[in-house]
Amino acid sequence: MTDVVRAEERPLIDVGEAGDPPGVRQLARGPLGYSFFVLAIIVSIFHVIANALGTPIERGLVALGNDVPALAPVLIPTGHWFGDLATLSTLTLCAAHFAGFALLCALRYPLKHCETAQGARIVLVIDIAIGLAIALSCAGLVMSENAIYARGVRLLPQEWVMAAIVVLGAIELTRRTTGLIIPVLIVIAVTYPTMWGSQIPGVFRFAGLSVETVTFRSIFSDEGMFGTIAQISATYVFMFILFGAFLVRSGAGDFIVDLARAAAGRFTGGPGFVAVLSSCLTGTISGSAIANTVSTGVITIPLMKRSGFPARFAAGVEAASSTGGQLMPPIMGAGAFVMASYTQIAYLDIVAVALLPAIVYFASVAFFVRVEAKRNGIVGGTEGENVWTVLKRGGPSFLIPIVVLIGLLIYGFTPTYAAGFAILAVIVASWITPGRMGVRAVLEALVLGASNMITTAVLLIAVGLIVNVIAMTGIGNTFSLMISDWAGGNVLVAIVLIALASLVLGMGLPVTAAYIVLATLSAPALQQLILSNAMPTSAIDADIIAQMVAGHLDAAVQPFFLLADPSSLMALSAPMSHEQAVELYAKLPPEVLDQIYATARGTLDPAVITGALLSAHMVIFWLSQDSNVTPPVCLTAFAAAAIAKSPPMSTGLVAWKLSKGLYLMPVMFAFTPFLTGTPLEMGLLFVVALIAVWGLGAAIEGYFEAPIPWYGRIGLFAGGVALLYPGEWLLNVAAAAVVIGLLALNAVASRRTA
Repeated sequence: MTDVVRAEERPLIDVGEAGDPPGVRQLARGPLGYSFFVLAIIVSIFHVIANALGTPIERGLVALGNDVPALAPVLIPTGHWFGDLATLSTLTLCAAHFAGFALLCALRYPLKHCETAQGARIVLVIDIAIGLAIALSCAGLVMSENAIYARGVRLLPQEWVMAAIVVLGAIELTRRTTGLIIPVLIVIAVTYPTMWGSQIPGVFRFAGLSVETVTFRSIFSDEGMFGTIAQISATYVFMFILFGAFLVRSGAGDFIVDLARAAAGRFTGGPGFVAVLSSCLTGTISGSAIANTVSTGVITIPLMKRSGFPARFAAGVEAASSTGGQLMPPIMGAGAFVMASYTQIAYLDIVAVALLPAIVYFASVAFFVRVEAKRNGIVGGTEGENVWTVLKRGGPSFLIPIVVLIGLLIYGFTPTYAAGFAILAVIVASWITPGRMGVRAVLEALVLGASNMITTAVLLIAVGLIVNVIAMTGIGNTFSLMISDWAGGNVLVAIVLIALASLVLGMGLPVTAAYIVLATLSAPALQQLILSNAMPTSAIDADIIAQMVAGHLDAAVQPFFLLADPSSLMALSAPMSHEQAVELYAKLPPEVLDQIYATARGTLDPAVITGALLSAHMVIFWLSQDSNVTPPVCLTAFAAAAIAKSPPMSTGLVAWKLSKGLYLMPVMFAFTPFLTGTPLEMGLLFVVALIAVWGLGAAIEGYFEAPIPWYGRIGLFAGGVALLYPGEWLLNVAAAAVVIGLLALNAVASRRTA
């Protein structure tokens, strides 16, 4: 049993988000707290009905009304009302989503922190007014949509006011929840097409658009505030965050830590393994690395410190493991939902291929834990429950809902529908365990889900302002071309450039926002580079020359020859010698060759093109996590350091070292079929990746079972790098043999000296 407050012992109102900064308004008591409580329940219920349960409720009520005619006048209209909620337009759903969370955010995050009671009351009145103004403006803009289109996209004065309130409100609420960086970026982005884009030289010069056009598109376009990203927030992200909140309130969070302690606590370095395993499991239900760190770290970090791990190492393990929670299906910190929308690849396919890389990441962190434990002589614990006892007590509350969720997804239901019924499964499953969920617990879970969603909802809606400008001005295409040019066709260089951009963006943007911006800017370029790697220009050249020799040049390629040399028509219509084909092909200018290469790659198997798209997005998604653990701004590491009472910056450095998998796995995504291959290929690459991260980890630490001499470290490092070299199975096998052999020799040597 863990020495923490159990779910059933928590207070009725507990709306604080894990990791809340100082100055957040405390709402646990009084009329304000109960107002927030009721509003959060309404917001959560609205989303559940709109996303999952509206249609089933409608069918049930209508059927009951038909069976009981006396109740039909009440049941049937009520059923249709639920059905209407389930079929809201994207604009209406997203506007309602922002309206609800704007009110919650205004109550939860004050305009400013006041020391005096009178000042706090004045700020509260202002906050309520701001929240109501945003909510009413959202409603007004939805009702004005058709009239605005009828006028040829011309805004009336009152619509200008409502649009200004919504845009400025999103910027202000983002400032309250995430700081100044994102608001500054939004202001720069929004003013780029209207004010200063036409004043700058070079490739980023933009002719300009009217303020009215930019304002309209910022709100009503598919890329704007109430567009695709807001829809992802209002559907997939919210439903899975709420699902996680129900799991936590049912006691699943306690079960996860208990299970980790029972499963891993007895091994060498057991408390460290508990941190890794509990963060891994918590990642399946948590949408935030910081929340993961705070919720599990309060248990695992003191446990590691008591067993002998240094404070900064204990905090680094928790930060690195919690960051990995964002890579763990099914939630993946909202990334899987954004990726599914951007790529049009099924959500279930994304989370399925994300599992093995996530396991490799956690295995790499666990390896560092074991090495540190061996170096410091830290042994496992001897007391505690066994796994079966823990599973019997709390397993149903966690496992049954997960099985329901995965089963519905496999059966073909949408993620939101599956999440809605998985929430119902949480309630039902809780009655098999001691932590039964009654009405009070269900209400608390609804509040917890809405509260945990505030920052994410506001952020994703505000980021739509940036994405809209990127799409509207074409700056994303310009940036992609720049990456391709700088990389010089080298995928590895492109990955390094994206990693650097991710690190810079991560200093001011949360992980999800950094991924969205980077994916919008660089995913097309990276996809093309990966395709170039799959079909190099030399292969295209050889294929086209062979077609010319045979006299059957692909019809899609012929126009490029005629464009470069109209007189070549006669020559291309008949077979020719290899020398003639090479001579004719050599006359094509570079710009025509580039078009031929693009055309040839466009004829690839659609599965190959989709695989390259998935690999590009997964590379960017993994690299976008590095800001959690990379100094100077590594909030997850800082949160862990606060619990461990260790120096924040040195803790960040430890967390960065432990998280090296964030940089190794993207290389494998880009160069190997780890995400897109057959089950056999993916399984073999999984083993290769494990050996590689262990070999590199031992080389970095200079320790396995015993100290490793310098020449052994060089061999391990070389073997680990060689394992990452794509497509060379003989080299990979030889490298694996070197790594395994050196580690085995070290283990034998340690036993001889013991």
